[in-house]
Amino acid sequence: MVAIDLVKLIIRADPRLKRMLRMAHIPRTPEQFVKSSLMLALYISLGLSALSFFLFARALGVRVVLVVFAVFAVSMFFATAFIMRTPQGAIRRREKEINREVLFAGRYLLVKMESGSPLFNSLIDASRSFSASSKYFKEVVDDINTGTPIEAALENAREYNASEKFKKVIWQILTALKTGSDVTGALRSTLRTIAKEQMIEIKEYGKKLNSLMLFYMVIACILPSLGVALFIIFASFFDLSISTAHLFAALFGLFVIQLSFIIMIRAARPAIEL
Repeated sequence: MVAIDLVKLIIRADPRLKRMLRMAHIPRTPEQFVKSSLMLALYISLGLSALSFFLFARALGVRVVLVVFAVFAVSMFFATAFIMRTPQGAIRRREKEINREVLFAGRYLLVKMESGSPLFNSLIDASRSFSASSKYFKEVVDDINTGTPIEAALENAREYNASEKFKKVIWQILTALKTGSDVTGALRSTLRTIAKEQMIEIKEYGKKLNSLMLFYMVIACILPSLGVALFIIFASFFDLSISTAHLFAALFGLFVIQLSFIIMIRAARPAIEL
């Protein structure tokens, strides 16, 4: 009973969960997702608690119980919070995947329709292409094949899609269908706007990359080499012993710095197929 109340409380605290699960294409209801998240967090917490008990039982004696409870409470909180954010991670991955090919996918549709192919046939051809965006067009085609009107299928694709750029493409097609105007003209204008936005993103990425490279040269190249050299000089003056552990610690710190810069550069890179 308490577990059910906790599940309902978490769902009420995050009313966007149902929409996020659909956008992330996680085939679960909010109740099922929260229950599985709590169970996984419980298993992780129990494992960490057991590990802490075996590590500190001999050193702490009876007080190890307090440590175990503290480890269980903290790990349960953070594990639940982390697992509950997995839909957001899936949405971001889908967004980058769509943004990488949204311009080419839109141009593919435009070429098909300008050659005289109807919109539905163009969507079918796009869903059968070898690009990563084909599965998103396949979702629209599957909705239409199950009896959903084409306008409703496009509206669902726009509503539950992770990419704002893909939403613009779908919205222009949907607006043209509702107003009876030329679909190709509206789509061509939207693709031209997306191309300009991508050019701006590339220029901003170049500026960010220049700043990151400057910090990289100072923090990851100049500072470690000069720092180690100065440390060795001062250690010789003050008769300080330098062991292998100190050198390995410096090497590990340098590895962490290098890895951090790699992650920052990858995160700053725009999701564009250059």
